[in-house]
Order: sequence, then structure tokens, then C-alpha cells
Amino acid sequence: MNELEGLRKSFCPDCITTLFVGESAPASGRFFYSGNSSLFRAMKRVFGDQESFLEDFRKKGFYLDDLVLTPVNKLERRERSRLRQGAVPELAGRLIKYKPKAVVVVMRAILPMVQKAMRIAGIPYEPLSVPHPAFGNWVRFSSAMTGIIDNLPLTDGGD
Repeated sequence: MNELEGLRKSFCPDCITTLFVGESAPASGRFFYSGNSSLFRAMKRVFGDQESFLEDFRKKGFYLDDLVLTPVNKLERRERSRLRQGAVPELAGRLIKYKPKAVVVVMRAILPMVQKAMRIAGIPYEPLSVPHPAFGNWVRFSSAMTGIIDNLPLTDGGD
């Protein structure tokens, strides 16, 4: 397991109520769970900008996983697509383990792959989907997240 995946796992709640699925950690080395990515800043902002955001996120039963566990954002389109498709069975296996009550896809381009993984995992509901906040999509991301946040399933806050 690489260092980023170890860090991710350290924030995994005992019971995942809502699983957020991104494409992959960025090639830059920035990472949601390191607190230095655009996705981290955007999520923190829409969830109220608390100093203890990552811990609060975990306590609610929220967890961010990625479709692909190696960076793909700097790859050529064909290779990126191949890796996304190839990651579906592994994501399906993690979904079986996680048993989330809700799934939020944080990048509309990966929605078909996440839906396929959910079908393989036997998850009967459809995922929610929001645009990734980067590349000028902050307003669309914020609006979409604001529309779903209050309806996401939560734990009771304890572990």
C-alpha cells in the first residue's frame, strides 16, 4: 500500500454511510486527505469550513475513495480511459466491503464506471453525481453539493 492509500485508510469510518468517489489522487501529489487538494478545499467549504473538517467528515460516516488508485489526470485520454475501465472490478470489491447507504460521484465523467461497479457489487440504488470543482466548476459543484448535503445518510457521530 502506498503512503497516500495508508493516509486515506486512516480516515475510514467504521461504518461508511456516504461514499464519495473521485477519479484518482492528482499526479501533483496533492491529496484530499492531506488537506491540500482543490477537492479538499471545495468540500471543506460546502460542508461549513470547519477547522476539524476531515474528522467531522469521518464521524458522519463519510469517506472519499477513488475509482483508480493511481494518478491518471496527466495521462493521455486513451490510457486514462483504459485505467478507469480496468479499475471497475476493484472498486466493486471495495463497494461490497464498504456497504455504503449512498454514493456520490465527484466527477461526472466517471459516472458510468461507478454505476457499473455498483451493479457488480449488487448495490440497487443509483449514485448521486456532482461535477468536480476544479477547472471553473466551483459554482456548479457548490450548487449540486448544497442540493444533496442535507439528504445524505449520517452516522450518529460516534465510533
